[in-house]
Amino acid sequence: MTDWTAGYVADIGYTFGYYPELNPIKARLAFLNKGLAAPQFNTACELGFGQGLSVSIHAAAGSSEWSGTDFNPSQAGFAQELVEASASGARLYDDAFAEFLNRTDLPDFDYIGLHGIWSWISDENRHTVIEFIRRKLRTGGVLYISYNTLPGWAAFAPMRHLMAEHAATIGSEGHGIISRINGALEFSEKLLATSPAFALANPQVSERIKNIKEQNRQYLAHEYFNRDWHPMHFATMAQWLEPAKLQFACSASYLDHIDALNLSAEQQSFLKTIPDDMFRESTRDFMVNQQFRRDYWVKGARRLDGFEKVERIRAIRVMLVTAREDVSLKVSGALPASLNEDVYVPILDYLADYRPRTMEEIEQAMSARKLSFAQILQAVMVLTGRGDLAEVQVESCISRARVHSDKLNAHIISKARGSHDISHLASPVTGAGVSVTRFQQLFLLAINQGKKSPPEWAAFAWMILAAQGQKVLKDGNVLETEDANMAELTAQAHEFLTKRLPVLKALQIL
Repeated sequence: MTDWTAGYVADIGYTFGYYPELNPIKARLAFLNKGLAAPQFNTACELGFGQGLSVSIHAAAGSSEWSGTDFNPSQAGFAQELVEASASGARLYDDAFAEFLNRTDLPDFDYIGLHGIWSWISDENRHTVIEFIRRKLRTGGVLYISYNTLPGWAAFAPMRHLMAEHAATIGSEGHGIISRINGALEFSEKLLATSPAFALANPQVSERIKNIKEQNRQYLAHEYFNRDWHPMHFATMAQWLEPAKLQFACSASYLDHIDALNLSAEQQSFLKTIPDDMFRESTRDFMVNQQFRRDYWVKGARRLDGFEKVERIRAIRVMLVTAREDVSLKVSGALPASLNEDVYVPILDYLADYRPRTMEEIEQAMSARKLSFAQILQAVMVLTGRGDLAEVQVESCISRARVHSDKLNAHIISKARGSHDISHLASPVTGAGVSVTRFQQLFLLAINQGKKSPPEWAAFAWMILAAQGQKVLKDGNVLETEDANMAELTAQAHEFLTKRLPVLKALQIL
């Protein structure tokens, strides 16, 4: 019998994560910051979309026409359910990559995205993915790809191999993947307790095992226990992508664009002595011990002149999407840092009404503070990279998307009555997903049903939880009494009213 899984874990579903870098809207500012032109993203595709939350949100809330595939039929079925609920028209399939490559009903794409999947597939499937990109990515189109990276995984790779081998050979087949994962972790702890020479040479391995034990087993199954697991160097990725005529554009992680957050002054000076761009990128990975890369590649890079670059950046609109009082002036890249209050505080105060502003409007408002355009751009990159700011779509896109995002959000919120799986809703303003917890979704459902005040929202949420025998966790402890549960839910509802609800209204989620 043919193994349709190709060694990929398929007996347990992937997590319901949302990955903002898969949103093509995010590519524009990253490209412009590097002086590169980005195309209009009219058609987009996600390969290996998992449960499909990202692609469903982007199809409903954005302006691109989406296609995609995930070989796992249960995951593809769930993604299709979300698409049907939103009526976005996205075309999602359960094809293997080879089948998807040979479809004749797909358009050419301005954007193709893969999150993580590259690290967990065979070389045969990698060649198929490259051929798909070669055939289907338009000239000027953008590839987003994220993958496990060397040298960051070098120390742990042997331990991961041993755990996967234990799960495959010692683990009990009759008890499922979670049992095999738990058994592999228990074995690893017992092994490390014997102080093997490998652990003495790589002391960080023991700490990583402790951290792994606390993680979601669905995530661990797909991250560590596939048959294929191949971290690779940046230069190796470049070799793979060469047949598709792709050039490295920039990191999709905005914080990576800010050298001061990641590199010491000495390291920055050293990198400037390296004349080759690609080798410089490889060297930088060693400096930060890069473990996971999120990158944009482009089929035909077009460099803008200085005037055109600034003109296009000035036209970009952004808005604050975090409660103003919750925005920290601490930031963690590879090097923790404090943000300059003289730069960040006036910008944040100007955006504190949650209204979209163009970069030009911010520049004009900051002229009295004598902030340069370069300072403003860097601040926006940092705040957007942390998720405090988000780029805003044009008004015509917002109005068209609202119809679909409202339908998708109603469907997701309805699911929150019985599940905490999905913790993001779709914003037509940003074309992106927005973090909204299960309890917050229940508060929104209460508001939609006419409940007016935080105590009413809390009572509504408690009614749903209590009917299922569920209770609230606070500081890791289960609240046992109805009074304690109601008190905590009411406190959360009041905080929701003052901090989160104004943002969600501005994002047109309510």
